[in-house]
Amino acid sequence: MMLAMENKETQKYIELNGRKFILVGTAHVSAESIEEVKTVIEQNKPDCVAVELDEARYKNMKDPEAFLKMDIIKVLKKKMGFMMLANIVLANYQKKMGETSGVKPGDEMLAAVNKAEELSLPVSLVDRPIATTLRRAWAKNSFFGKMKLLSVLLGSAFSKEDDVTPDEIEKLKVSSEMDSMMNELSDYLPVVKEVLIDERDKYLASKIWESMGENVLAVLGAGHLPGVEAHLKKIAAEQESSDCSGIDFVPKKGIGSKIAMWSIPLIIVALIAAGFVWGGKEAGTKGLTSWVIWNGGLAGIGAVLALANPLTILVSVLSAPLTSLCPFVGVGFVAGIVQALVCKPKVRDMENLQKDASTFKGFYRNRILKVLVVLFLTSIGSSIGTFAGGAALLAGVTEFFDRIVSAVKGLF
Repeated sequence: MMLAMENKETQKYIELNGRKFILVGTAHVSAESIEEVKTVIEQNKPDCVAVELDEARYKNMKDPEAFLKMDIIKVLKKKMGFMMLANIVLANYQKKMGETSGVKPGDEMLAAVNKAEELSLPVSLVDRPIATTLRRAWAKNSFFGKMKLLSVLLGSAFSKEDDVTPDEIEKLKVSSEMDSMMNELSDYLPVVKEVLIDERDKYLASKIWESMGENVLAVLGAGHLPGVEAHLKKIAAEQESSDCSGIDFVPKKGIGSKIAMWSIPLIIVALIAAGFVWGGKEAGTKGLTSWVIWNGGLAGIGAVLALANPLTILVSVLSAPLTSLCPFVGVGFVAGIVQALVCKPKVRDMENLQKDASTFKGFYRNRILKVLVVLFLTSIGSSIGTFAGGAALLAGVTEFFDRIVSAVKGLF
């Protein structure tokens, strides 16, 4: 039987359509949250305990050694390299916050699962897969939004700020503090806030509503409490559906993105061809050389900055001018595969992944992280090289036509 308790900042008790819901808001690196979660479950003994976890994170928590089986080459082949890098950076940011209190990110979720199992209560995993969330955040952002997101990730990865105090961690569970953070995120990265917070509020509420039993207790990050409560009430009032399939997929590229994906390579090829056709062998060779130098050179510089293996650097330089003309394969993928093959990750790289991700040196020392750094920097270098090389080609063709126009004017 659910106890009648007064709502407070970290707990919401609501009744909807004859069902009772307790929403427990936590800070993901809070020792107090762990104790609160265990106490509330023990006191209320609900029909079901819903936790803000997806299947993959749940398995990783229950089997901490699972990551040792990871194959970085398979990650790259599935085009999940950038997502893995973002996930590592985000996890490392939470890990830094928890070092002061000695709590690992997600310990309160694991405590909820363990307490539910101890009491023989069913557990419902109600969060959207992290890969889907990150890929949606990336796909829905504009180019400049992507650059801002990268800057935030990199800034958090190598932040030298002082350790967060336990008091500051506990403030993350207070609505006024959380509202301030959400407003700041909304102003700077509105799409990211929409995907990470707003969409997940609806997703979490939908899955909580679909959880079994009349008395459901849900353990959530404190920032989700207001949104989840609001969506639950809308679902109960039939103002919105509990179907969340519309936000449970990665958006396909729009027609504009598809046109850009093919038009840029076609324009580059056309400019190179124009140099040969109208400018002759010398002009065409000059344009082609310019393209190779800009694209291959900057990709190579990216590999050098990543302190990649010499063979990886060579492959980056040679492959970038070609991969930049192919919408399906990027130089980062090729360079990353080569780096992983010539400098194969070892077990200790797997074991030290999170530890090494906390320092700049660690990213270069750890062979798995090194592969991701190579992927990132060669991709950035090649992208810049594509625009710089394309501009050089355009300038060459424009110069040629200017000469023709001047020659024609000279005849009159």
